[in-house]
Amino acid sequence: MLLEASGVNVVYQPGRGERIWAVRDVDLSLREGEFVGIVGESGCGKSTLGFALTQMLRPPAVLDSGMIAFRGTDIASLKGDKLRRQRRRGFALVLQSGMNALNPVRSIERHIGDLLKAHPLPGEHWSGEAIRSRGRELMGMVELDASVLSRFPHELSGGMRQRAAIALALALEPELIVFDEPTTALDVIVQAALMDMIKGLQRSRGFTAVLISHDMSVVLDATDRTIVMYAGRIVEDRRSVDMVPDRIHHPYTEALFGCYADPRTDEVVLLDIPGTPPDLSLADHDCSFAPRCTSAIDICFRERPRLCDVGGGRVACHLYSEARREVS
Repeated sequence: MLLEASGVNVVYQPGRGERIWAVRDVDLSLREGEFVGIVGESGCGKSTLGFALTQMLRPPAVLDSGMIAFRGTDIASLKGDKLRRQRRRGFALVLQSGMNALNPVRSIERHIGDLLKAHPLPGEHWSGEAIRSRGRELMGMVELDASVLSRFPHELSGGMRQRAAIALALALEPELIVFDEPTTALDVIVQAALMDMIKGLQRSRGFTAVLISHDMSVVLDATDRTIVMYAGRIVEDRRSVDMVPDRIHHPYTEALFGCYADPRTDEVVLLDIPGTPPDLSLADHDCSFAPRCTSAIDICFRERPRLCDVGGGRVACHLYSEARREVS
């Protein structure tokens, strides 16, 4: 197993003793070469989980508890140089806004050079020519012309900036890359081209990929496995090919399907999810989705459901655990 996370809890501490539980008791395993999608509403904890898995959390976010093992090493306990060394051929994060992720007063080549010099292998030295050579190689990987190396972020389009950010992630030859909403603020044509490139890179380079998105259709099209999060918890985890409307799902997943229309139909019907997400500053001793769920039963308001094996995946829902008890 490439990465194993157990009991991961991330809290935001904005001040005055307030604690907001953005990620709650997450257990997650990632295999080598796997492409996993994480989907859910804004505020469900998916991006925070991605930051935790790559050790990119910054105050007021804090990893409150849990273990994150990358190739057997608990990276949650690493700091400074030890964590920096682990990133080389280890793990990387692509942020959702290329403009914000890149330094506006540094050229793309300077970005690449700074990154390579900050994470050298033993005995490695990066000369100016070596950096330019590596930069040209990286530009080719993300389908950009080598002339982009001399340009600054503001001189690039949104799609080009995002490709440059992906090139930076590839520079250290990571085994795991987390893509946090990589197509945000891009038009649909550019989105499609960017996702095709990411899928091609993942297949050709063989790295494990995690795609974080609020768009169910993008996740299902690109990934091997889909994880659905709600209120900081994983509520469903199964193969993407099994994530179709007529299969067994968590009621929240069913509600998400209702928010996306099939463009092939003559009549497009979009549904919404009633109510609002729960207050993450409060403990959850019951099912967090129960107040918004049209299928909730009595136990949903008394006891928090655990992830259980259902139909080749995992679902945290009393409806399926109750059905299994009746069958047995």
